[in-house]
Amino acid sequence: MRWCVLVLATVALCPATASEKMGSSDPVDVSSFTAAESSRVSGTSGPGLRGCPGRCRCEVDGLLHRVDCSDLGLQRTPSNINVFTSYLRLAGNDLSFIPKGAFMGLYNLKVLRLDANHISNVPAGCFLGLRSLRHLWLDDNLLTEVPVAALSELPALQAMTLALNQISYIPDHAFSKLSRLVVLHLNNNRIVSMGTNCFHGLHSLETLMIKVITNMCCMLFSGFHSNNIQSIPEHAFTGNPSLMTIFFYDNPIESVGRSAFQNLPELRTLSLNGAGNLTEFPYLTGTASLESLTITGTKITSLPPSVCDQLPNLELDLSYNQLQTLPVFSGCESIQSIDLHHNEIKELEENTFHGLMSLHSLDLSWNKLSSVKPNSFSALPALTKLDLSSNHIVALSLTSLYALTHLRLSGNDQLMELIPRETLVMELPYAFQCCAFVSCEQQAAESTWRRENVDRAVAESGDTMFISNQVDHDWEDFLIQFDDEPKLHQTVHCSPTPGPFRPCLHLLGSWLIRGGVWLIAAISLVSNCLVVSSIFLAPVSMATPSKLLIGLLALVNGLLGVWSGWLAAVDAWTYGNFWRYGTAWESSYMCELSGFLYTFGSQTSIFLLTVAALERCLTFSTGLSSPALSIRLAIFLCFLLGLAITLPPLVAGHSSTSLCLLLPSSTSSASVAFSVFLVLLDSLCFLLMILAYARLYCQTNKSLPISEDGGLTRHVAWVLFSDCLLFLPVAFLSFSSLLHLPAAGPDAAKAVLLLVAPLPSCVNPLLYLLFNPLARDELATLAKHTCGTMSTQLSIKNRGDAEKQSCDSTQALVAIRGTTEEEEPDNGKTESQHTVMFIVPHH
Repeated sequence: MRWCVLVLATVALCPATASEKMGSSDPVDVSSFTAAESSRVSGTSGPGLRGCPGRCRCEVDGLLHRVDCSDLGLQRTPSNINVFTSYLRLAGNDLSFIPKGAFMGLYNLKVLRLDANHISNVPAGCFLGLRSLRHLWLDDNLLTEVPVAALSELPALQAMTLALNQISYIPDHAFSKLSRLVVLHLNNNRIVSMGTNCFHGLHSLETLMIKVITNMCCMLFSGFHSNNIQSIPEHAFTGNPSLMTIFFYDNPIESVGRSAFQNLPELRTLSLNGAGNLTEFPYLTGTASLESLTITGTKITSLPPSVCDQLPNLELDLSYNQLQTLPVFSGCESIQSIDLHHNEIKELEENTFHGLMSLHSLDLSWNKLSSVKPNSFSALPALTKLDLSSNHIVALSLTSLYALTHLRLSGNDQLMELIPRETLVMELPYAFQCCAFVSCEQQAAESTWRRENVDRAVAESGDTMFISNQVDHDWEDFLIQFDDEPKLHQTVHCSPTPGPFRPCLHLLGSWLIRGGVWLIAAISLVSNCLVVSSIFLAPVSMATPSKLLIGLLALVNGLLGVWSGWLAAVDAWTYGNFWRYGTAWESSYMCELSGFLYTFGSQTSIFLLTVAALERCLTFSTGLSSPALSIRLAIFLCFLLGLAITLPPLVAGHSSTSLCLLLPSSTSSASVAFSVFLVLLDSLCFLLMILAYARLYCQTNKSLPISEDGGLTRHVAWVLFSDCLLFLPVAFLSFSSLLHLPAAGPDAAKAVLLLVAPLPSCVNPLLYLLFNPLARDELATLAKHTCGTMSTQLSIKNRGDAEKQSCDSTQALVAIRGTTEEEEPDNGKTESQHTVMFIVPHH
């Protein structure tokens, strides 16, 4: 009987819920429904019936009447209403006052709709005589208080809505005479406080909710959400033993009495959201039937140890709190779901979740977990979903989790170990941790393919002797393989998935790409070093503005060669086992520095080439050389702009790959916008250079003078032409990836980025060295000068050795003469010693 009443109350209150959304009258055309129903029953309708007020729509339903006087602009309640009326609708009028005895004599009235009027006062006696009224609508009016006296005259009332009014206070015993009330709406008021015994006497009330669900018509919920309730007093719901659901949403709750939810034996669901100043877990003694408990947005830091002793069948949601420690949940034997995300939990003990045989979902994401004991999840045989994302976990054990199918570990950047589990849907921090499952799937696919090919070949050949010999020869090996082969291969869904930009085995992939990267690195480094040497070190070279730009262009192009060489060296070092080092490589400073060199070198080279092209055009247009100060200032701005473009991706949300390229992140709109801006900026630079050179060739009649300036101008033109051609596939790839167009797969994109993007660092210096005679002369002069310097240094060294040998011979000769003259008289000895002192300095 109780459930029947609930269904009737819900159906009756559904239009009111829709009215709350629209803000005024009921959007459901009740009159059409009732008219069709009454036509089916009696076939009579309209205002001509006896006892039907003027302008109203009346229908006969058996012995009872349905009267619809809605949306007529009535300012007073109509009279001459048939005493057999069971349904009276006065919604959407201009009623402001209900007089005493307005519905006297309507003993059969069961439904009364007074919603969407301007009623501000419902005095005592206005509902006198309505002993059979079950459903009452008073929502969307101007009531400022609960009409306690008037409601006490409705002993049979089962469903009532006072929503969308201006009620600010619910006094004690406001509904004490409504012992049969099952559904109550008090949402969208201005409720600030409630009396301690405000719901006393509501013995049949089963649902009391603070926030209304959108599809209210399909749920047995009532509530008073979006109010200004600041406190829930002690024993607030005492005396409501049939209460089954309590929801508090969108209220600035500051305090909750600890005994507010005690002794509610039928309560199944309790949701308390947004109680920002709540610091203690409420007492739930006597509320043993609670199945779902949600307390979020509070300052609770701990749970009572006996929480599971009181609530054995609980589904717990304590997210967005400040929990730091957890009790032992072993008493919650039937608990199926625990949500503890967005707290401050730092450690899990081994016995925290021990013995929860029915637990299938555990969410511990967005905490500060750094220590998870090895057996923390070992005694959870039914656990299928485990979320540990966005923590500080370093190591994790999944021992005995045989039922686990969904595992989330993203955001644990320090967790770099592989997870030794299969048959999982896993979300891991790094793609390399999924390499084990990818290799297993590939091996299973390859073995299946081999078996299919062998079967097909045997079937086509029909050679039974081949089968017999093969079986006899490899019978033992076949039995071993048959025993070891798994009977059923289960697919593993692991994300993020490894791919060309996060490979498992080889960083560079195929040998074609590997050889190309090595070749680009070698040519780029050697040729750019030669160009820099010929311009800045040649004795006859003069650092004119044009040559200075070309030399600096070669210098930044060499950075791309360093990037290519770096990747080639890492690929060689991790050959065949890149998954072991991929995580450490992506998060290392070496990878960040490598990406910085690539981005800075490629962008600064475009800016320097733009300055060089414009300088050449201005020189030939004006006939004057560009001022050195202006060129140096432009060069400084080029390097400054290159740094300004390179540094933001390192700080912002760009995603780094194993190639150390700062690619746009799909989750960051700012990152995508920055990438689009970068491609458009480069395109604008090339367009500006093309227009400038087109104008130059038009002015010079497509011919340039044969001179040093003419040669440099032609060189810049060739560089512009080659770089523009090489930029087109890179720009096309960038736009197609940003627009999610299936123009090229990841393998083709990887090939373009590794072989085409750094190719200007090889082409630019080769064009200068091979097609510029001045460059060859400078290199020859530099070589001669270097060889001459080495010869001069060698001759000086030889001469020094010869002088040293002569000096040693003279000293030896003097020593011999000195020994001989010691036999002479003292006078000669003195003179001889003087002579020695005179001769030695000359040598």
